[in-house]
Amino acid sequence: MARTTKPKLAVWKFASCDGCQLSLLDCEEELLEVAGAVDIAYFPEATRAVVKGPYDISLVEGSITTPHDAERIHQVRRASRFLITIGACATAGGIQALRNFKDVREFVGAVYATPQYIQTLSKSTPIHDHVFVDYELRGCPINKYQLLEVLSAYLHGRRPNIVPHSVCSECKRRGVVCVMVAKGVPCLGPVTHAGCGAICPSYGRGCYGCFGPKETPNTASLSKRWRQLGVKEEDLVRAYRGFNAYSEAFRRESESHER
Repeated sequence: MARTTKPKLAVWKFASCDGCQLSLLDCEEELLEVAGAVDIAYFPEATRAVVKGPYDISLVEGSITTPHDAERIHQVRRASRFLITIGACATAGGIQALRNFKDVREFVGAVYATPQYIQTLSKSTPIHDHVFVDYELRGCPINKYQLLEVLSAYLHGRRPNIVPHSVCSECKRRGVVCVMVAKGVPCLGPVTHAGCGAICPSYGRGCYGCFGPKETPNTASLSKRWRQLGVKEEDLVRAYRGFNAYSEAFRRESESHER
């Protein structure tokens, strides 16, 4: 039987900066087509209107950092047919996962006048550490065109066509000269997932790893090359501890350079 109602879309926020939700709003003209294809049932960033679940598609931004959110994500999962995490916070713990390498109580005590009122988990963790995730869309923030592709794929019952290659491939396509080869600039492009369009290398800067590790990244080989460029061990640690610091590949590589 043909569907008589539009699928319900919900957008959820956990610990994050809202940047990935703004990427959806930044779709502008494309957003009108999205709104025509789905019923935006829950999206506090855009509207106060709420349609009760269950939901066909849930987009989840942000990491799990509090006991309350650790419970709430299970409620979201139960109410969602497909759950898609969007952005570095949801897929890798985000920049706030830097706390995972230290004792979070030290930060709480230093920042808050009454730390006894702060309820927080010891670590910032991605959504897949807590519930089953149907698809992960990386980036800090995400690429809005990749988001539209993922939504289109799920609306039409097919797999999303998101390329798994590295930022280096994007440099080649844009005709950008490799900053590491030509200028000796340290760059995370060889181990970073594509999606940004090689923005930083196109301006003569090395990639910062905003889209997280690509499939099977050879971080050890890249680190060896960086050392040949004169990069110190402590700077290697910092390089891998950015927006995707707690993604497995970047975490393991950064820890291997700690003294």
